[in-house]
Amino acid sequence: MNFLWALGASIIVSLISLVGIFSLLLKEGRLERLLFVLIGFSAGGLIGGAFLHLIPEALEGSTPFITFIYVIAGFILFFIMERYLYWRHCHEGTCQVHAFTYLNLIGDGIHNFIDGLVIGASFTVNIHFGVITTLVIAFHEIPQEIGDFGVLVYGGMEKTRALLYNFISALTCILGTVAGFYLSGRIGNFSAALLPFTAGGFIYIGACDLVPELHKEPQLKKSALAMFAFICGILFILLARMVPGH
Repeated sequence: MNFLWALGASIIVSLISLVGIFSLLLKEGRLERLLFVLIGFSAGGLIGGAFLHLIPEALEGSTPFITFIYVIAGFILFFIMERYLYWRHCHEGTCQVHAFTYLNLIGDGIHNFIDGLVIGASFTVNIHFGVITTLVIAFHEIPQEIGDFGVLVYGGMEKTRALLYNFISALTCILGTVAGFYLSGRIGNFSAALLPFTAGGFIYIGACDLVPELHKEPQLKKSALAMFAFICGILFILLARMVPGH
């Protein structure tokens, strides 16, 4: 039963890669405003998910010292992944992505596989924990997939091909889910290591990628809206933790 929940969750997360379709339907200004709010909510969800969801669960199965070693390791790995697999050189608003579109797909595929590992492992804890973990991942996937779609299009791909390639890359999440669920049942302390490791990655993405984007907004009103969305993301995780069943 838990495996079916995990598989369904990974399929839903994979389908988020098709969100690029909506970027074709919305006007550029409206899309930018929506993305700005989504980035704020996503940052709050990732930070809240790491500190209020993944790390407390990991501490129940391991010592604090070992848990936070894994958190630091996850932070470092995501830093390395971004540096070498998401290399996008931008200058004065123009991104030179032509040479890196396929490298971006590879990096995105690895990232989605890791997401799948986490989804699979989280559902071995219990369904409620798995659902919250999936939601945290989904929060981040929406703005990320819109961005990845944009990189492929600006890199020279036709829009339909960009959607297809982005979706194929996202399917690695399903493979990761199967692997994560299988390994959690056969390797002792697999979840206890993977969960804080992922928390470190969430902290890196939220603090080093998303929050700096919010600081770029010069208008006070929009900045306040992003801060409100950020707090809402944290509160959502907090409320989800308080729901009976965890």
